[in-house]
Amino acid sequence: FTGFTVNCTCFLCLRNASIDAQMCKQGFQAPAARKTGTTIAGVIFKDGVILGADTRATEGTIVADKNCSKIHYIAPNIYCCGAGTAADTEMTTQMISSNLELHGLSTGRLPRVVTANRMLKQMLFRYQGYISAALVLGGVDCAGPHLYSIYPHGSTDKLPYVTMGSGSLAAMAVFEDRYKEGLEESEAKQLVRDAIAAGIFNDLGSGSNVDLCVIKKDQLDYVRPHEVANKKGVRQGSYKYKRGTTGYLMESVIRLPVDVVDEAVLTMDTS
Repeated sequence: FTGFTVNCTCFLCLRNASIDAQMCKQGFQAPAARKTGTTIAGVIFKDGVILGADTRATEGTIVADKNCSKIHYIAPNIYCCGAGTAADTEMTTQMISSNLELHGLSTGRLPRVVTANRMLKQMLFRYQGYISAALVLGGVDCAGPHLYSIYPHGSTDKLPYVTMGSGSLAAMAVFEDRYKEGLEESEAKQLVRDAIAAGIFNDLGSGSNVDLCVIKKDQLDYVRPHEVANKKGVRQGSYKYKRGTTGYLMESVIRLPVDVVDEAVLTMDTS
C-alpha cells in the first residue's frame, strides 16, 4: 500500500465483504450484529449520587418485559445500573456483590466504590468483551460520592454525569444542556428523570417507566417506579368480527373419547 493513502473504513468494508463472500461460499453465515436496548444514567449532586434507568427488556424486536429492574444492588452504599444482555448484567453484579460482601466481612467496614469499580473492570477485561455488560456504578463512601461508567471490555471513566445504553445519546444531550455543579437533590432527580425519559421517547429499545436510586451518606432511596413515563393508551378500534365474516370451504368435527377417572387425595402419614 505504498504510494497512496488507504481509507481505513473503506478497507474494513472490503475486508468484511470478502469474509462474508467466503463464508457463504463454504455454506456458513457471517455472524450478525446484536442490538440491545437500554437507557441508564447517573449524576453526582451536592449530597450524593442519583442513578436512573428505564424498565424495558427486549428480545430483538419483541418487548419481553415492560417492568424489569436495571438498577442492581452491589453493597448497602453502592448500586449499579446495567445495559446489554440482561443475564450478563445480573450475574456480573451479583458475583461482585458477593465478593464485596466477603471483603466487607474481612475488613469490618463498608466497601469503597473504587473497590467495586476495580473488581468489575478486572472481571470484564478477563473475558475480553464476551460478557455483554455496560455498567454505570455509583455510590457514596468515606471519600464522598463517586460515579463510574464501565464498558464491556473493561475500560472505565470517572465523571460527574454518565450515560450508557442504546438511548445514551439522547440522555447525554439532556445532561450536556442542563448539568451544573452543586445540584440540589430535587434538581438532580428531575435532571436524571428527564435524561431517562429522553432515551425512552427517542430509542425503540428503551421504554416504560423511570426508576431512580438516590444514594446519600447513611441513606438510600430506591424509587421504583419513580414515574410511569410511557403510559399505555386506550384502544380506539374494535377487533372483534361477527361469526361467519370469514368464509371457509368445509367443516369437520372430531369427537374425542374421554375416560373419566376418579381421583382421591390421601394424606401422608408423618407420625
